Amino acid sequence: MLKKTRASAIFNGRCPKCREGNIFKNPIFTFNNFTKMNPRCPKCNLDYEVEPGFFYGALYISYIFSVGIFIAVTIILFVFFDDPESKFYIGTVIILSIILYPFNYRFSRVIYLHLFGRVKYDGL
Repeated sequence: MLKKTRASAIFNGRCPKCREGNIFKNPIFTFNNFTKMNPRCPKCNLDYEVEPGFFYGALYISYIFSVGIFIAVTIILFVFFDDPESKFYIGTVIILSIILYPFNYRFSRVIYLHLFGRVKYDGL
């Protein structure tokens, strides 16, 4: 059996302890329920919410993603589109942020749980 890496567990939204159970109940493309999390890991029964309000810290990671979107859009528009008017910058950032919101929400929570959840991998 292949060893499951932390990066693959984060990318696939898996439990930080067993790296097999899904953190979220539904696939990311179910836009009306993409925020629903399993309270516990279906495989190892790990409680995902380490303490009350634990995932408020994921807001910092979400902020980093949002700043990354802003910087990437700014550089791409400036370099490849000959520095358009500011309304194009603002519109592009808003539209891209809305489109990427499900990814931002999920990955910020998964990364925060893996990095700051104080859970060790229980692999053999």
